[in-house]
Amino acid sequence: MRPPRIVPVLALCIALAACDGARAPAADPQPTAPAAPATVVLADVVETRPDYIVGISYPQSASRHPLLAQALKAYAEAARADLMKAVAGSNGQKPPVPYDLSLQFSGLVDTPEVVAVAADGSTYTGGAHGNPLVARFVWLPQRQSMLEAGQLVGGPAGWQAISDASREQLMTALSQRLDADELEGADRAAQLRSGSVMIDAGTEPNPRDFALFEPVMNAEGQIRALRFVFPPTQVAPYEEGTRTVEIPARLLLPHVAPDYRPLFQGG
Repeated sequence: MRPPRIVPVLALCIALAACDGARAPAADPQPTAPAAPATVVLADVVETRPDYIVGISYPQSASRHPLLAQALKAYAEAARADLMKAVAGSNGQKPPVPYDLSLQFSGLVDTPEVVAVAADGSTYTGGAHGNPLVARFVWLPQRQSMLEAGQLVGGPAGWQAISDASREQLMTALSQRLDADELEGADRAAQLRSGSVMIDAGTEPNPRDFALFEPVMNAEGQIRALRFVFPPTQVAPYEEGTRTVEIPARLLLPHVAPDYRPLFQGG
């Protein structure tokens, strides 16, 4: 099973900001211009206590985009709230190993048309290992909207093409790892079979399994590929970490919604 992931309610953040800006006072019959979103301060967090440790870092470039910054902060605050819930549940008893939240936001792309931020980290609240935190945020400044997988590719044929290409890449990588481990015979066949089952289950042709992605840009600032990101246990065992596949624009373009094709190389 996949670990529970904290998913930011991006649509809610954006809708609330839009509604607040567009609402005119009841006493004023004249429409007013939408107010600009308030500045969101992204301050790094370092907190050490006997029973828990928190470390959160942000790319300051994201502060230029208030709604994006709001989404990043909401994700971090949700992760911290889960940690503090676990701390409160310990009833004042110091755990054998301090609970821990480590979360780093990294800027990936920063162009006039596309801004992308990665969130990677983990939270530990007991057990054999921590729970991974993996998220990706793709912001379109000129449209003031988040780019999400369900909007990007419209039909089942597109998701089938992405699924097929992803499975091929992941199976090739699995085979190469087994070669490197010099596994042969029944052991190799068993791991190949179990790995194939995980890959198929984690890459079904739907936007849910491909919700995390990073744009890979060319020199002209267009998207030349999308790198889809699979958190630990989605397509491989936990100890193998996060996996990625890269799907080129030429394969994606026939399936990309018309509104987004100009963002892509060849579009």
